[in-house]
Amino acid sequence: MTFLRRTLIAATTAALLGASFAAVAQDIKPRLIRFGYGLNEQSNQGRAAKVFADAVEKNSGGKMKIRAIGAAALGPDTQMQQALIGGAQEMMVGSTATLVGITKEMALWDTPFLFSNAKEADILLDGPLGTKIKNKLQEKGLVGLVYWENGFRNLTNSKRAITKMEDLDGVKLRVMQNNVFLTSFQTLGANAIPMPFSELFSALETKTVDGQENPFNTILSSKFYEVQKYMTVTNHVYSPWIVTVSKKYWDQLSKDEQKVLMDAAIVSRDFERKDTRDEAAKAVGDLKAKGMMVNELSPAEATRMRDKLTKVYALVAADVGMDLWNEAQGELAKIRGKK
Repeated sequence: MTFLRRTLIAATTAALLGASFAAVAQDIKPRLIRFGYGLNEQSNQGRAAKVFADAVEKNSGGKMKIRAIGAAALGPDTQMQQALIGGAQEMMVGSTATLVGITKEMALWDTPFLFSNAKEADILLDGPLGTKIKNKLQEKGLVGLVYWENGFRNLTNSKRAITKMEDLDGVKLRVMQNNVFLTSFQTLGANAIPMPFSELFSALETKTVDGQENPFNTILSSKFYEVQKYMTVTNHVYSPWIVTVSKKYWDQLSKDEQKVLMDAAIVSRDFERKDTRDEAAKAVGDLKAKGMMVNELSPAEATRMRDKLTKVYALVAADVGMDLWNEAQGELAKIRGKK
């Protein structure tokens, strides 16, 4: 064999081996999935996002990796939702309230005083009714995986303690960009101002708005105690978060890959609910220690607010459909009857 021929064979072999190694490297390159969320990394959202990412990597044997991006770095919920629908982003977790403009049935979860406690919420959200509403998202380009706990929402403001409905009169209150929240607080006498969460701290600091309403955990992790003096425990709405995937992206995945995401989402949900509830149980004490003045709305005042919101209930029922509204009320009656 001539020197030239040996050289050509060696070069060809090296090229083939290089191509093979490149192909193998290409095969094992993990799927990178951007998972956006609004709160910071130290929040309950951030901790659960990490649990989700770890479960995805473990369950996929490293073939799928979540890149969790918090602090609304990919934009507010509404912007991320549109990015998912368009296929420009793969995943996110955000409030169901900001999905109402996309899937009207999500407005059910915004109903003031719908749930009496977290157990009722879990049963309804994880049961057939919650699944039915979640599945409606697919018609709009989103795939809902699981509901996370955001928690019962409570009021804070920098003007005065809210002990009765009249105390809300004239308070400039930031609400989510959602008609049920807007109408509810306008009905209760507040000057309700819709605003993305990412702009909220600055608006409170500059007194563009006087107050806001969020669960204890969010009030604490977002350091609203630095710019708010009063907190009223109202538990007025249980508005959950929901983990969603771009349907364009979801449809590209194999059944096994879809299962990896769903299984990891369930693990993250169970962790997140327990973590959120544990944190909420001590958050009130932490907020008091940070200097907030905390009072609890009396049952009589909560009833007055509920009675005042009759037209809001009619609005929600009309928005989501009477059949769905009646189904939800029937399921809740069943849950309460089993106590």
